[in-house]
Amino acid sequence: MTSFDPPLAAADPEIAALIRKEEEKERDTIRLIPSENYASRAVLEATGSLLCNKYSEGYAKKRYYEGQEVIDEVEELAKSRVATLFGAEHVNVQPYSGSPANLAVYLAFCKPGDTVMGLGLPAGGHLTHGHTVSITGMFFKSVPYGVRRDDHRIDLDLVRKLALEHRPKLLWAGTTAYPRALDWAAFRGIADEVGAIFAADIAHISGLVLAGAHASPVGVADVVTSTTHKTFRGPRGGMIMCKKEHAAAIDKAVFPGLQGGPHNHATAGIAVAAKEASTPEFKAYAHAVVANAKTLADALQERGFSLVTGGTDNHLVLVDLTSKGVTGKVGAQAMARAGLVANYNSVPFDPRKPFDPSGVRLGTPAITSRGMGPDEMRRIAAWMAEVVAAPGDDATLARIARDVAALCERFPAPGVTV
Repeated sequence: MTSFDPPLAAADPEIAALIRKEEEKERDTIRLIPSENYASRAVLEATGSLLCNKYSEGYAKKRYYEGQEVIDEVEELAKSRVATLFGAEHVNVQPYSGSPANLAVYLAFCKPGDTVMGLGLPAGGHLTHGHTVSITGMFFKSVPYGVRRDDHRIDLDLVRKLALEHRPKLLWAGTTAYPRALDWAAFRGIADEVGAIFAADIAHISGLVLAGAHASPVGVADVVTSTTHKTFRGPRGGMIMCKKEHAAAIDKAVFPGLQGGPHNHATAGIAVAAKEASTPEFKAYAHAVVANAKTLADALQERGFSLVTGGTDNHLVLVDLTSKGVTGKVGAQAMARAGLVANYNSVPFDPRKPFDPSGVRLGTPAITSRGMGPDEMRRIAAWMAEVVAAPGDDATLARIARDVAALCERFPAPGVTV
């Protein structure tokens, strides 16, 4: 019988080559997508471990399969570490990602047709907070709130007015393209006034929250959801933190409500990421993410870029390219050819369509993981100015891409081995 266990390069050289190609891209480009980061080698090793072989429906000590003793220890360790980091009363690390974690919140507290409220997608909210194309906007009555036209900040007066009028069962606070800090206490007050469950989605900012670089909703909100990548720097996964009184409802919603067996290899990666996040080095990193975003925002404004809300309090910067005479899509695609990888994004009250919007969304988590600082933020702003001034100039874009690769060589990327 022939061996079933050749290495990847021998078993599937095509996939091995594609992985290496992606490693080279992540090594040689400046990754500015706010939802991306670099997982450490330790996180990658845990996530790529043979724990993916185990099927483990249920929870620790209450599994539907035998042979779960080690898996139970892994999951309990991940939960304990996350709970300690955030000061959470109860933690569930089984959600496959952030969207399933959010869906579990609906299942735990709502019935189809119930009214829910969240920040509208065009204003910087997330699909799963009730947008019409999401199951959360199809199965529930969604009443989105927005931002003020003059300063693009969340209009808490409007949030309260809508909540009093529509009496939502569930009130979301959380964003995906909003560069300012959130007032958890204000949302808590509105939720209490109308008898709503208050859910905070910190998928983008969980690493900032645990390090004190952003105020924490844990203990304020009834339930807090997050991804485990992004600023948390773990594997692709999700987690839910909640008050003890909601623990049974949340756990039942995740399993058996939405999922079967958890991804044990991802759970192990979450445990490793949580251990890394408990260090002073991680806390310094999280604060540097915010400092870099502020420096980048200032440098862009000095070069005439228009920023949504005029700056940032967190890890991301939302740039409106209208004044530069370039669309967000054209700008983002030209930036990518120059080695500056971002994403085009709608801006509040955008007159353009979502697939060809006015803005570009930038973030500093990944470049901060490489050790880049204020000087590099200013260089990135200078390169962006060159790119949007001549998005069709292939020679300029190629020259910037070479300069970007040379800069990246000075700042090795965590987890990248090529």
